[in-house]
Amino acid sequence: MNSRLTIALIAALLASFAAQAQTTYRWVDPATGRTIFSDQPPPAGVKPAGKREAAETSDEGPISYAARVAAEKFPVVLYTSADCIEACNKGRNLLNERGTPFQEKMVQGGTPELEELKKVTGGEAFVPVILVGRQHVKGFEAAGWNNLLDLAGYPKTAPFGSKPSSPLTPPAQ
Repeated sequence: MNSRLTIALIAALLASFAAQAQTTYRWVDPATGRTIFSDQPPPAGVKPAGKREAAETSDEGPISYAARVAAEKFPVVLYTSADCIEACNKGRNLLNERGTPFQEKMVQGGTPELEELKKVTGGEAFVPVILVGRQHVKGFEAAGWNNLLDLAGYPKTAPFGSKPSSPLTPPAQ
């Protein structure tokens, strides 16, 4: 009896891991006229208004719905440089721990990234700088970065199974 239960639990666990893509169904409830979104197909006799397959997960792993919505409205850019090690690593780690998708830009003398950074910071070439939408914080200050990410709607923790972004390597010269 215990071996059957164990096998059933293992099978259910494996099946849940195998189901990467989810289907979302949409229909209009005939009784209330409200649009219903569900992972279950509509009841018999109700015409479905739509069916949508979830996109495949990226190489970085799953990104939460809240992070996707926040990233569309308030994209995150992390400005770093080759000589910024400790503070830039702390900033990168904070973003990864929160599961925040971000673009990292390496700032070097005479590059477009340097000019972009100066526009963001009002003429200063200082790293690390986090840009969330149009707001930025100069230097690594965990409380300031977290506040900015919270206001933009990013989750406080990464979803299970997400992979951190790897450190940016400086471009070859």
